[in-house]
Amino acid sequence: MELYTLLVIIALPFVAGLASILLPSDSRTPATWLAGATTAACLALTLSLYPSVHGGGIVRHRLEWVPSLGLEFTLRMDGFAWIFASLISGIGFLVVLYARYYISPEDPVRRFYFFFLAFTGSMLGVVLSGNLILLVVFWELTSIFSFLLIGYWHHSQAARDGARMALTITAIGGLALLAGVLVVGHIVGSYDLDAVLAAGDRVRRHDLYVPALLLILLGTFTKSAQFPFHFWLPNAMAAPTPISAFLHSATMVKAGVFLMARLWPVLSGTPEWFVIVGLAGMISLVLGAYLAMFQQDLKGLLAYSTISHLGLIALLLSLGSPLGLVAAIFHMLNHATFKASLFMAAGIIDHEAGTRDLRRLSGLFRYMPVTGTLAMVASAAMAGVPLLNGFLSKEMFFAEAVETHADSWVDTIAPYAAVLGSALAVTYSIRLIHSIFLGAPPPESFPRAPHEPPFWMRFPVLFLVLACLLVGIIPGLTIGPFLHTAVSSVLGDATPEYSLVVWHGFTLPLAMSAVALTAGALLYLAAGDYLERAEKPPLFGRFEGQRIFERVTVAISWRWARLVEDVFGTRRLQPQMRLLVTAAIAAGAIPLLASGLSFGTSGNATLDVAFAGLWAVGMVCAVGAAQQAKFHRLAALALLGSTGLVTCVTFVWLSAPDLAVTQLVVEIVTTVLILLGLRWLPKRSKALLDPSGIFDRMRRLRDLALAVLAGAGMTAISYAIMTRTRPDSIAGFFVERAYSEGGGRNVVNVILVDFRGFDTLGEITVLGVVALTVFALLRRFRPAPDSIERPEQQRIQRSYDEAEANREAGATAAEYLYVPSVIMQWMFPVIIVLAAYLLLRGHDAPGGGFVAGVAMAAGFILQYMAAGTAWVEERLRILPVVWIGVGLLMAALTGIASTLFGDAYLTSYFRYVELPLIGKVPFASATLFDLGVFGLVVGATVLMLIAIAHQSTRRLRAARLEEEREQEERQQWS
Repeated sequence: MELYTLLVIIALPFVAGLASILLPSDSRTPATWLAGATTAACLALTLSLYPSVHGGGIVRHRLEWVPSLGLEFTLRMDGFAWIFASLISGIGFLVVLYARYYISPEDPVRRFYFFFLAFTGSMLGVVLSGNLILLVVFWELTSIFSFLLIGYWHHSQAARDGARMALTITAIGGLALLAGVLVVGHIVGSYDLDAVLAAGDRVRRHDLYVPALLLILLGTFTKSAQFPFHFWLPNAMAAPTPISAFLHSATMVKAGVFLMARLWPVLSGTPEWFVIVGLAGMISLVLGAYLAMFQQDLKGLLAYSTISHLGLIALLLSLGSPLGLVAAIFHMLNHATFKASLFMAAGIIDHEAGTRDLRRLSGLFRYMPVTGTLAMVASAAMAGVPLLNGFLSKEMFFAEAVETHADSWVDTIAPYAAVLGSALAVTYSIRLIHSIFLGAPPPESFPRAPHEPPFWMRFPVLFLVLACLLVGIIPGLTIGPFLHTAVSSVLGDATPEYSLVVWHGFTLPLAMSAVALTAGALLYLAAGDYLERAEKPPLFGRFEGQRIFERVTVAISWRWARLVEDVFGTRRLQPQMRLLVTAAIAAGAIPLLASGLSFGTSGNATLDVAFAGLWAVGMVCAVGAAQQAKFHRLAALALLGSTGLVTCVTFVWLSAPDLAVTQLVVEIVTTVLILLGLRWLPKRSKALLDPSGIFDRMRRLRDLALAVLAGAGMTAISYAIMTRTRPDSIAGFFVERAYSEGGGRNVVNVILVDFRGFDTLGEITVLGVVALTVFALLRRFRPAPDSIERPEQQRIQRSYDEAEANREAGATAAEYLYVPSVIMQWMFPVIIVLAAYLLLRGHDAPGGGFVAGVAMAAGFILQYMAAGTAWVEERLRILPVVWIGVGLLMAALTGIASTLFGDAYLTSYFRYVELPLIGKVPFASATLFDLGVFGLVVGATVLMLIAIAHQSTRRLRAARLEEEREQEERQQWS
């Protein structure tokens, strides 16, 4: 049961997030209850596993993913992962309770909780992954969902910019992390986390250690906002405060330092690790604290303080000392508690007073004494005041900073940087307390009348502040056992002796703490008024990371992209196709030139006259299509369709009925879609600069040469493959195992939905993304009337006027549609039956989900052509996006079901089922996967069709408006 508990902990937030979308939108209570129950369940399940991880135990759940590549869906929980999973789910529960009162009912609450729960599941996946590749997958999911959370209020420009910056920085780091993980897996020979942790000496001695270290640190530094990638974190403060409290205390920004601590036994202990991590952590510690002092936005102050504390953790991890690792893990936990409480307090202040500007906040304690007291205690913990949890971990930090760890100037200045950063932390903590709660109220009244929030909105802050107090006063009884469990799971037998007591006597670390507290207080007394008035921090106004990022972004996305566009870009389709075909020819020719191409001897070299005649017809149609494209596009499209039909017959001739059926239905659908898009093509350009036509003929000869080269190359490769026989050919493998292991006699379909089902899942995912992208682009496209040729515009106008006249006269669809239109409507039930027939027979005979989906989409296309957009959408509730989502979900769940039985993802099951009156019928689980393919193909095709149909209606209206405008102008002139 423990094995499946890990799977439930990760899957539950994703399932609940999807379920939250289906909840009523008129109330925020159901979604809040669902999110709260989900995080509470994850917390309860995590706590139930403590006996299994206490004392060095590890809980594992291993599912085969792609075994041939060494990839496994492995979940692993030890003490370190347990304490982080508890932190994520526990603070997540408190954030849900807090968000119940913070998020306005007018906001899209369902979307908020969907993003929140998906992000929670992604973070749990990061800490519980037992395979490095799986960890990177969840790592990237956290970047995606944090982008959506930061940009939740997408109507705000600041939210959109902050989300875009966070995604850009963390996604680049994620790609670097993936490369580093691949290098480590190459060194170790496995991506399994247990194997990697046991191979630390081998990794550090390898020649690829430094590249792997740099790539992994690039990923961790970007995620944890370490210098020089720190600037994205303050810009992420445009997110709602519950999101900031969650992302920047216990989850996203902690992922970087979590991974550094997780891989500490593998990567630490070298000069490269010490200098790179230590220097970045030291700069982040001091720079973040310095910039925090000058912030006028309360959340901005907390953001820069987060950068400083993450730098402190990174500096501890750089030391290579086991005690440094203990202090780092301890401070991760302490920082999560007091920083989450401070963010929530900031949200309460903003929510009740109406502003976060420190210059407009003063004397709030008399209005909000309870909230003020809680915020003061949390700020004191952040400053490292005794009897609070922040003091204990900071004292451990000082104790390690004064030790000698390496013969380096970084080690020499570490104690001074530690005291300086801590003193600055005291300064901004005092400023936070004094500017908001002490003193007289501001001369201008607050935007809102401040008052205490509801008790349950304040309860999460109260709970976390109480944790700061209890850990600071009795650490051995509260956090001690859990901290030891986490540390021992990372260090194992190398776990050092350490003491969690409040009083260690008069020691050097205690003196350093006293110096930091005193210096920070004196600094605020001396410069407090200046800090209140400062607009920008001195010395760093011209070297802001955000400004550098924006300049680099503009250079890449505007200047360099414009240069590439000027060289390679064009608004015409033909040059773009020419570039694609040329690139494809080069990609195919390079390996052939390097290794050569030889033909086999097993083929029949005799010429079949009928087959040659068939191909001659296809070539004539292809050449005719190219020739007619200059004069009549409709004729060119008809000839192009004829070429596709010749290809279809070729597949039948070569005994490939599956390909023939697929080619036929795809040819039908694409021809119709292109036909609908013909009216969008721009006017044909007249050869004003080439009256003799020489350049046009040269261009056509060049295109002919490219076409012949590409076609001859594909012909040669195909002939070389078909005329040779290999005893170890993969074809024999599929033929022998298609029925015995896949349960189907149609080898092609069994390959698609079973042997290579993972590829098919990826392909249909891409198809769904393409359909959504096409729909999104066409929604924003407005056809220009002047791009329509005049005869075509007049024809469109006439057809539009006739249709409008019929509608205005009250005629029904049947009264003004032609007989072919009625026949096309009658064909719809027939096509539905045909699609079902192709789907159900696909596992044993030519057919399958893809061809059935395209056939079903063809039925919808006929309805649009017969009756028009309005008539169809009034009578048929198609919902293509639902088709896409349900189809993709069904295909994915089919694969997950096999993992529950301990088999590889998408393993197929086959058996005969006894049905009443029918008898035994074969049934394979891959049929459900094929059904998901069918649904997604229908949804994707119809979604693109709807986008094109709506744009066609807009084009008709645009043409009509243009004609009316010209008539008005003629009347005015006359």
